[in-house]
Amino acid sequence: MMNELMTKLDRLHTTELGIVRIKRNTGTDAEDVVAWCIDLIKRSLEIVRRGKNWYVHADGFVITINAFSLTVITAHRDER
Repeated sequence: MMNELMTKLDRLHTTELGIVRIKRNTGTDAEDVVAWCIDLIKRSLEIVRRGKNWYVHADGFVITINAFSLTVITAHRDER
């Protein structure tokens, strides 16, 4: 069964501060960090919703997405 988040990837977005935070925390130099996040989400091994957020684990990163607004809040290296 397809995860609910996967059906809404076209609606993902982030803020200017989100772009800075994602680049800083992940080390990516991607021009379009939302597209970078979507690519990771498509390859994800685990997508979990806890409360108001989705947590996507993929390729050694965790992406945090607000489930209601579909805003990518942050991404960082997965420490687990």
